[in-house]
Amino acid sequence: MTTTYQLVLLRHAKAEAAESLADHLRPLALDGRRQATGVGAALRDAGLVPETVLVSSAVRTRQTWDLVRTGLEVPAEVATLSDAVYDAGVRELLELVRAVPESTHRLLVVGHEPTVSQTAATLADAAESDPAALARVRAGVPTATFSVLESAAPFAAWAPGAAHLRAVVAPA
Repeated sequence: MTTTYQLVLLRHAKAEAAESLADHLRPLALDGRRQATGVGAALRDAGLVPETVLVSSAVRTRQTWDLVRTGLEVPAEVATLSDAVYDAGVRELLELVRAVPESTHRLLVVGHEPTVSQTAATLADAAESDPAALARVRAGVPTATFSVLESAAPFAAWAPGAAHLRAVVAPA
């Protein structure tokens, strides 16, 4: 049986408007709290419970993860908070994904636009991926949306065009 490696790229839930706060300090809006709770249930119901999680250090991504984690019923220790995820472009995020231990078969990244959708679009094999999902990530994704990519190759070998974009799931 072939082992499958799955990457779930999640854009944080809806945040409060920037107003006088620094971007890094923006908390989730009430709608965002509802979205994040729903994402946890959706991931659990889809069998996408992560073994390892990389979370941007921004307040809104940390709050998103805390609410998602409750729905997944996983320990806090599976997550690593990272300034690198907050600052990452596609190349940097791909480097972070490649660096996870080979024992990880399901990785969740809680990050920001446009990096999460651009990373999904970059990794997706256009011939093997769901066309609607690929069109969606190429256009960008709304808050609390997650993309599911998979490959038989371990994360260390992931490169542009090397994964199957299976689905893009937006909040109801």
